[in-house]
Amino acid sequence: MSKRRMIRIDAAPKRFNFRIAGLGFREGHVLVHRATHEDFWTFPGGRAEIGETSAETLTREMVEELGVEVAVGRMLWTVENFFRYEKRDYHEIGFYYLMDIPVSFPFHPHKIVHRLRDGKNDLEFKWAKATKVALTDLDIPPYFIAEQIENLPQTPVHIIWNDGDLDR
Repeated sequence: MSKRRMIRIDAAPKRFNFRIAGLGFREGHVLVHRATHEDFWTFPGGRAEIGETSAETLTREMVEELGVEVAVGRMLWTVENFFRYEKRDYHEIGFYYLMDIPVSFPFHPHKIVHRLRDGKNDLEFKWAKATKVALTDLDIPPYFIAEQIENLPQTPVHIIWNDGDLDR
């Protein structure tokens, strides 16, 4: 197996990241995940590797994390995302896609449906109601998505998002 080449630039104390994420829906819910040591949730995905398309990244990440091959749908947002995490300022380019998750992936609206170890982190996945109120309560960055979850864009939208100096 060749060495992985994730697209990330460390320029201490800052970091640049290229992340691809997917929003998968089922029965009025959207799939979210978190590292178990974190208080906040996010949409599943991961860093792009040099030489792969963003759709290939999302497909690869979902096979690695969910154990299923998703169908990548239309792009929803491209995001220039500025945030603070673990005492470091991030500049992240994020591509957010719709994705269809096979029905073989478990669904339960009230409990964790999947867990795995990913590098140093234990991840857990659950289905959250796809509403502004539910996503706001779960603290899911980038926060503009909660505002738009009930009315997704029909064509890709470019967003510049700055969480300010949230100290996580």
